[in-house]
Amino acid sequence: MNPPLEHLQALTRRHFLGRSARGVGAIALSSLLRSAAPARADGLADPLLSRAPQFAARAKRVIYLHLTGSPPHLDLWDYKPELVKRDGQDCPDAFLKGKRFAFTSGTPKLLGTPRTFRQYGQGGVWMSDAIPHLHSVADDLCVIRSMNTDQFNHAPAELLVYTGSPRPGRPSMGAWVTYGLGTENQNLPGFVVLISSGVQPNGGKNSFGSGFLPSVYQGVQCRSKGEPVLYASDPPGMDRELRRWSLDTLGELNGIQARELGHPETQTRIAQYELAFRMQMSVPEVMDITRESPATLEAYGAKPGDSSFANNCLLARRLVEQGVRFVQLFDWGWDFHGTGPSEDIRDGLTRKCATMDRPVAALITDLRQRGLLEDTLVVLGGEFGRTPFREGRTAKGSILGRDHFPDCYSMVVAGGGIKGGTMYGESDELGFSVARDRVGVHDLQATLLHLLGFNHERLTFRFQGRDYRLTDVEGEVVRGILA
Repeated sequence: MNPPLEHLQALTRRHFLGRSARGVGAIALSSLLRSAAPARADGLADPLLSRAPQFAARAKRVIYLHLTGSPPHLDLWDYKPELVKRDGQDCPDAFLKGKRFAFTSGTPKLLGTPRTFRQYGQGGVWMSDAIPHLHSVADDLCVIRSMNTDQFNHAPAELLVYTGSPRPGRPSMGAWVTYGLGTENQNLPGFVVLISSGVQPNGGKNSFGSGFLPSVYQGVQCRSKGEPVLYASDPPGMDRELRRWSLDTLGELNGIQARELGHPETQTRIAQYELAFRMQMSVPEVMDITRESPATLEAYGAKPGDSSFANNCLLARRLVEQGVRFVQLFDWGWDFHGTGPSEDIRDGLTRKCATMDRPVAALITDLRQRGLLEDTLVVLGGEFGRTPFREGRTAKGSILGRDHFPDCYSMVVAGGGIKGGTMYGESDELGFSVARDRVGVHDLQATLLHLLGFNHERLTFRFQGRDYRLTDVEGEVVRGILA
């Protein structure tokens, strides 16, 4: 180091412009983070402060229930009598020509559903016998039967759903929402992730990461069993008073660097340290479902101490009730290829749906009774659909399974400005392609952002010289599902 030389360098035009560029960057960052919002005591804007959307919103928050692996929609939501009639026949060549499938080649056999379907609710929503509890909330649901994606492998398809790109590196949907709206409760994260069945999402942490957004917007993974948030508690030998003193000192140092360099990650680090300190008190309380009544626990099928989808659905309601913007649930075990009894669309699907059907119906009912459903978006589905024919590897066995299928599948949405008791779009008579009102992944993303008060083309972040958005360069709001 040579202090005199460094001082002389500070006087050069190049160094001055370099410093100015960082200053301009800091100004731009302040704008992006809505620095008009109240600042902290150190004069720096808090990136998690609650912010207004671009226009009046129908929804304030989101609960996204992802069934990892993708459930067989033809056995749950999309009834195809013609497919049932032609069960066991060779699949027509016209439906296979030029198509690729994950595990099927040659000429597969058509597979009509073995499930029993009926219409439920005043809107006559078609549902199968695999989801009996959801029958009771049919008039809250909108079933989109014309979803379409261009990805047929799990990880790329899941990343497309949550980040708008099949490749890692983009911000997730929850990160975009938190970036746009902040959080309503400064003692809790704006974006919380809950994982059941013991398996991470197919896209890994990229499915709830912040990508090139400041990392303060990434999802915070909480646990329904054990310590709610890993590494948030004080280490041995450090009490809360010492932790507060340490954070104050560290905050002063980080504040100096933030004002000097204007780097977004410095502000992120300050915000994360402070949030972790507040979370030590608030998270254990909100994650404690023993505070719920026995009747509520029974309705969800939740059991304190378990790590289950039922517990996570109840936690999702508790979290949004406390002001969390985006709650993401990932539940593993919906990849129904038919490679084992648990993947059979008869008994295997019945058993798996029993872990989802009851808590989701309870969640929707609970939100409605508490006056939260009208401004809470609930989304249920996977990353793609399942084929109308038998999966190639298991075609000659006794277990019935379906392969991955991107061309046409179903998603379910409810609450937050959604028209309940409806079915939107339609697949052809055998379920191979969209017959009416196609909804692409970017269209669904654009619609969710619209309900949250954002023009999806204007919720952007500049990175590497261009403006990025969740919907990439596509997406139109699906007006037909709006109330």
